[in-house]
Amino acid sequence: MALVGQMRAARGPLASFAALGVLWGCLAVQLPALKAMVGASDALLGGLLFLTSTGAVGAMLLAPRAGHLLGGAAVPVATVATALAFMAPGNLPVLAPFAVAMLLIGATSGLLDVLMNARVSAIEAARDLPLMNLCHALYSFAYAGSAVLTGLARAAGWGPAGPLMLAGGVALLLAVAAVERGARIERLGPRRPGAAGPGAVALWAGGIILVGFFAENATEGWAALHVERTLGGGPAQGALGPALLGLTMGAGRMAGQLVATRLAEARLLRGALLVALAGAGLVALAPGPGLAYLGFAVLGLGVSVVAPTAFAMVGRLAPEGQRAAAVARAALLGYMGFFIGPPMLGLVAEAAGLRAAFGMVALALMAGLALRAGLARRDPAA
Repeated sequence: MALVGQMRAARGPLASFAALGVLWGCLAVQLPALKAMVGASDALLGGLLFLTSTGAVGAMLLAPRAGHLLGGAAVPVATVATALAFMAPGNLPVLAPFAVAMLLIGATSGLLDVLMNARVSAIEAARDLPLMNLCHALYSFAYAGSAVLTGLARAAGWGPAGPLMLAGGVALLLAVAAVERGARIERLGPRRPGAAGPGAVALWAGGIILVGFFAENATEGWAALHVERTLGGGPAQGALGPALLGLTMGAGRMAGQLVATRLAEARLLRGALLVALAGAGLVALAPGPGLAYLGFAVLGLGVSVVAPTAFAMVGRLAPEGQRAAAVARAALLGYMGFFIGPPMLGLVAEAAGLRAAFGMVALALMAGLALRAGLARRDPAA
């Protein structure tokens, strides 16, 4: 019953988290087909994904002001915009318009990420409920389900346009469920002169979120290609890589939701980063799809709670009245990892192969352990 109450409390942003999971799960599995459609090399695909990063960072800088102007409609409006953006690239086989579509995907999803996380943080504060892991878990389950269905569609001979259009349609329906009464996100407007800033804790937590999202989205973006090209799997086998990652991330986040009130967040972060590190190493060294799947599962379990737990710590440790601003700052830094992960792995894959690229993921997780130690020193509960 406690879980049902938490789901009701977070109903609006939960729908948007699910919508974003559906969209990214479909796109991740379609990347090999989209790459072939526009005739891109690994490096060029990485560059195209870097446009996604550019759009996301720009939108995140504007997200607090956009949320302030849109008021209670901010999250559903951003969900609609994101759904429409994801419907475009499968219908654009020419490189230039395809690149514009990827830029718009980054901008809309970056805006939505900041706004829905800020909304969850506001609900947590108002109702004194831990909700962040629950919302991120639903994203992961939606991502996994979308990845499986998209993989089946690819195996049946579907091109990229149809599944992306269907995923966008589902996201538009979920945008309706994201509408709430009195859903305005406080403290998203310009900071008043003399008011306290979000604090250094947002920077430390943002660095941890960056590492978590770097590992998560880099794996989402390149898992299918790694299984298909490096390990010799087919399209359906390739889809299992990101699907397993999403499924185990959902399970890990649900577990994190259950233990959020029983285990110190700093300790939870340390254990999660160590598990994710083991999974990334296994993916990099796996001789075939079977062990790679195990690596994706272990990586998913570990990295699943990194970002939600860091977001929760920002909301708890930020100065009074600056919670949403602190979430926005941490998200801006953190989501750079979410969006720079795929293009960086593309460059490494072009130069040294995908095994080396997943070795880079392991190195990033090691850096995350050092950042966690810095954040823990600022947490009285650690």
